[in-house]
Amino acid sequence: MEKGLLFVVSAPAGCGKDTILGELFKKTDKAGYAVSATTRAPREGEIDGVHYHFLTRDDFSEKIKRGEVLEYTEYCGNFYGTLKKSVDDLILSGKDAVLKIEVEGAMNIKKMFPEACLVFILPPSLEILEKRLRGRGTETEEKIRERTLQAKNELAFAKNYDYLVVNDDLSEAVEDVLSVFRAEKLRRERRAGLIERISGEKT
Repeated sequence: MEKGLLFVVSAPAGCGKDTILGELFKKTDKAGYAVSATTRAPREGEIDGVHYHFLTRDDFSEKIKRGEVLEYTEYCGNFYGTLKKSVDDLILSGKDAVLKIEVEGAMNIKKMFPEACLVFILPPSLEILEKRLRGRGTETEEKIRERTLQAKNELAFAKNYDYLVVNDDLSEAVEDVLSVFRAEKLRRERRAGLIERISGEKT
């Protein structure tokens, strides 16, 4: 069985990464989210191993020490992170593992997993991003300004990503990300032995 690949997808708030990935997963059954781990308590209806891997703080800390956590952050007194096993399980099953994480976490993943493919989703412009955030009608003007400034800071990391996708039109952005997934599978260095297998000669 051909192993899956690891894809890391990042984007500033309001760029539509959740929507894009949701639509992408409708178009392919060859990719899935790597389930994150957290030390917070499960909420009603949440299932261990499906929504999160729920761990004690001691367990999480031990996994960090043993190098079993690819990236993590602490938010509101709880750890959130990506377990290496969650990624490995998907990849070894032949599925592509998708991590939806912020830019600093993505840089850490690239250090630990150099073969990972990083995709950054951009807005057409910061003005349009601000308009989209305002259009949600769920945030204060102060929060919108804060998110816009944060987006500007995050854009500085975009040059470190392998692919840049502009979400100007949702359907096109979904197809662009899907094209990235497909193209990465066809890279020569990822298909070791293919020519040899077909030709019967060593290359």
